[in-house]
Amino acid sequence: MLNLLFSNKNTNKIKVFFLALFLGGTLSSTSSAYPVFAQQGYKEPREATGRIVCANCHLAKKPVDIEVPHEVFPDQVFEAVVKIPYDTNLKQVLGNGKKGGLNVGAVLVLPQGFELAPVDKIPSEIKEKMNGLAFQPYSESQKNILVIGPVEGDKNQEITFPVLSPNPKTSKDIYFIKYPIYVGGNRGRGQVYPTGEKSNNNIFTSAVEGTITSIAPGTKGKEKKQIFFTVNQTNGEETTFSIPKGPEITAKVGDTIVVGQALTNNPNVGGFGQSETEVVLQNPIRIIGLIAFLSSIMLAQIFLVLKKKQYEKVQLAEMNF
Repeated sequence: MLNLLFSNKNTNKIKVFFLALFLGGTLSSTSSAYPVFAQQGYKEPREATGRIVCANCHLAKKPVDIEVPHEVFPDQVFEAVVKIPYDTNLKQVLGNGKKGGLNVGAVLVLPQGFELAPVDKIPSEIKEKMNGLAFQPYSESQKNILVIGPVEGDKNQEITFPVLSPNPKTSKDIYFIKYPIYVGGNRGRGQVYPTGEKSNNNIFTSAVEGTITSIAPGTKGKEKKQIFFTVNQTNGEETTFSIPKGPEITAKVGDTIVVGQALTNNPNVGGFGQSETEVVLQNPIRIIGLIAFLSSIMLAQIFLVLKKKQYEKVQLAEMNF
């Protein structure tokens, strides 16, 4: 929906700014995964190395799986089921520093010509499995790449994508061959924002060396937003730096720290995973030909058996004569 509001390519920076402001502020207590950031930051969701770009922000590796039919016919609606398993008892650090449930998101990279099935073509049994979810193409020019999320994780560990296969008779460069399908799925918030900054769902380390003299919460309005560290450096200078609210502080006043030493735990309980599979775009004529071939073999075997029995009867009659 957001992409439809901004059709001009020159407004990409404005879109990212307002999306980050809106999603990071207004929805910080619920939203946990933003495929829209990948849509705005990367023209292609799958890099030349095969890695899906979501891994640039969701640093932890987690499993993901996909199930599709072995083969499909032209112009057929079929389901691609993406499985994003995780322990639903886990709670993650939200943007406001509080704990909440995990959301999930996924990107499905289909072969050229495959696309999101129109609503009027989706069978009722597939609609039931979709669980009321709304899918969208990655971009206007890449309708074969579908994204979903963020959606509630504990109710959507299995996401059913309704996919429409192409018809080689009406589409160019479409053949009856085996095609690869790639999928990426994440659960929980990322550790890095598209700008390269750390989110509060990350481990924070010291940038200086010295002794911690104070650890104090900062305030912004009525809610505490940051934790401030004051460090007496080894060169005698005193410096103060902050970390966002959310991770648990593992350092304490009086600790001697070095550059790169962890000051918090790693609060991330989510992660990203990717997988791939294959689907065969099958020519119905091949199936008809295979059935005809197998039928001819079956008939030949039957006639051979009948002929053999007939021959045995003739031999038996000659012997009795």
